[in-house]
Amino acid sequence: MQHIIFRETDLKNTNKDISTTALSAEPVSNFIRNIIDEDIRTKKWGGRVETRFPPEPNGYLHIGHAKSICLNFGLAIEYEGVCHLRFDDTNPKKEGKEYVDSILDSVRWLGFDWGGHLHYSSDYFEKLYKYSEYLISQGKAYVDSLTGEEIRNLRGTLTKAGTNSPHRERSVDENLDLFRRMKQGEFSDGTHVLRAKIDMASPNMNLRDPVIYRILRAHHHRTGDAWCIYPMYDYTHCISDALENITHSVCTLEFEDHRPLYDWILAQLKDRVPCHPQQIEFARLNLTHTVMSKRILMELVEGGFVEGWDDPRMPTLAGLRRRGYTPFSIRLFAERIGVSKADSWIGMDVLENCLREDLNIRAQRRIAVLKPLKLVIVNLPDNYEEECLVPNHPQKPENGSRVLALTKTLYIERDDFMEVPTKGYFRLAPGVEVRLRYAYIIKCVKVIKNASNEIEEIHCSYDPETKSGTIGSKARKVKGNIHWLSSKYALKSEVRLFDNLFSDSRPDVSSREYKRLLGVNSKEIISAYIEPSLNEAQPEEFFQFERSGYFVADQLDMKTDRPVFNRTVTLRDSRGKYKA
Repeated sequence: MQHIIFRETDLKNTNKDISTTALSAEPVSNFIRNIIDEDIRTKKWGGRVETRFPPEPNGYLHIGHAKSICLNFGLAIEYEGVCHLRFDDTNPKKEGKEYVDSILDSVRWLGFDWGGHLHYSSDYFEKLYKYSEYLISQGKAYVDSLTGEEIRNLRGTLTKAGTNSPHRERSVDENLDLFRRMKQGEFSDGTHVLRAKIDMASPNMNLRDPVIYRILRAHHHRTGDAWCIYPMYDYTHCISDALENITHSVCTLEFEDHRPLYDWILAQLKDRVPCHPQQIEFARLNLTHTVMSKRILMELVEGGFVEGWDDPRMPTLAGLRRRGYTPFSIRLFAERIGVSKADSWIGMDVLENCLREDLNIRAQRRIAVLKPLKLVIVNLPDNYEEECLVPNHPQKPENGSRVLALTKTLYIERDDFMEVPTKGYFRLAPGVEVRLRYAYIIKCVKVIKNASNEIEEIHCSYDPETKSGTIGSKARKVKGNIHWLSSKYALKSEVRLFDNLFSDSRPDVSSREYKRLLGVNSKEIISAYIEPSLNEAQPEEFFQFERSGYFVADQLDMKTDRPVFNRTVTLRDSRGKYKA
């Protein structure tokens, strides 16, 4: 059996993402794969593996969904099976085509293909209705005319049994008549519901006569106004699995208590559905400094706390994509964190490191000065220009090089100069020498300040015998190495620096005050200078801005007169030293 793994050799020298990964005969073990291995050994499903990813189209997918997508589609790939993409579209008040389209786009972007196995729960509305009539005929379901509040009050507690509804013993004929009239639209919303008739004293609250149909007048994005009653998720999901011949219904742990209901419904319909899939639960993803609740994410969008579902601070796949995350990095993350039965928190740095591993190999290097300070080389003529050869990737000479012009006036990073250097500071300071990366060694000879005593520019002299790459340059060593751009050729750019959505590593969203935990400085917009070649960057093209981090050309806001780049992730910084 082949199992998907990710390794550095899968990465190509391209900005395009990898849609297929290398395979290894070494299994990556987890409890779900162990279950499937045993099922294959015993030929429980005839050696067949069929999974599904069933999103509700009421929001955009987030990184937690990516874990499930990678797991379900990944299992199908590993075992040469099939994974279905099925939309649970049973609540038209909250669902819509925008969300359907975004989900399709996100799954494709991650690199997965459902082939001909795209389904909607609404495909099964007629069958679901007929199955509910069958349950009524068998005395397994009844129409209840209590209000929602009355039903909740009679449901009981974890330590107290529920109380039967006064309508629980309606006759089969009366229930069928009422249910058919519900379908025909005779009753207003909330007047009646259909409930499964199980056990109001069950220790499992999900088995205390759960509602399986309700009256809901709302326009459905696929079926229009054909229906005014809609099935509930727990009823719909298991039947949809069975109708699609799913073998392993993999879901998160919050559905563990729902599994007895899943099994009960399919047991009642055992002679009417093709199979009884096995539900398997795993722990959902909890990622620090963000939330995995679509309800909370919706509140952030609708409340204007973020700029939309694709805001680069959002944990949505659309937001991560706009931030500059690659599909490969997310698939690597999903594989690396694995699956288990235990809830735990995963640090944001794990996700970021997966991205760094990918981009460090594939991102072309470019130079940008984010917080510019003017530097004048005093012993160069005013019209001086010299070409400096700059590699596109220091570790990949096959990627070639480009030319930057050295002129008398440059821009350097303001943080690369300190008038009174602290201990361990090895960049530019009065009387101190540093190397202009790919150029010459310079020495600060003068500091120019304005009336407010703020540094406006610095003057330096350069040593013409120290150009990078020449024999003479090796005779002299300096500790500092700073990047630069010619003021004559540098282009202005809008650069957006993003930080964590929440300042708290584990934001408590149970309180309505959770919004106070939003990062105050989670987005900063600066005017920076970039090298001329970046003016040709295409939307979603990523780069390493040397010594600054990884950046991506914004997919929506790229402008010909002022390119826009989003910082994807910072570089690793160890003792003040930056990776190339």
